[in-house]
Amino acid sequence: MAKYYLLILFSFLVLTPGKSQNSIGEILRKYNSGNVAYISAEELRMHQLNSKVMILDAREKEEYEVSHIPGAILVGYNDFKLPALITDLKNERIVVYCSIGVRSEDIAEKLIKAGYRNVENLYGGIFDWKIKDFPVVDITGKSTQKVHAYSRHWSKWFSNAEKIY
Repeated sequence: MAKYYLLILFSFLVLTPGKSQNSIGEILRKYNSGNVAYISAEELRMHQLNSKVMILDAREKEEYEVSHIPGAILVGYNDFKLPALITDLKNERIVVYCSIGVRSEDIAEKLIKAGYRNVENLYGGIFDWKIKDFPVVDITGKSTQKVHAYSRHWSKWFSNAEKIY
């Protein structure tokens, strides 16, 4: 009888969907305040190709070195300091990104508090950028298929890249 109950319990645990997030959107709703406007990968790509936009990478150096959005400037997250090169650009369009959009919202909020008026957060971060098959480059500027997945847990959000941990 005890084996029967254990089998039922095991089946319930294995077959019942867990409480984990099923989409990037769910994660962003859970962890972000929503105080920073989002921009989609498609919109950013249009602006990148047709107009002036400053793209800031809020990931860490090892993530940036694996790959980043072309033209992005590494500002990091753990040791973020307002980049001197953007102090005169308070009215320019600035897009901040990270892996999926959580760390980048924190950095975008700091920029807004510092007086920057046109700051957006890339919805889905570099993961969504890569899912949409937009280009990423390595530290030498060469096109690559590699993306730093932050961790194995987060790597489930994209499949069309070589994942680095």
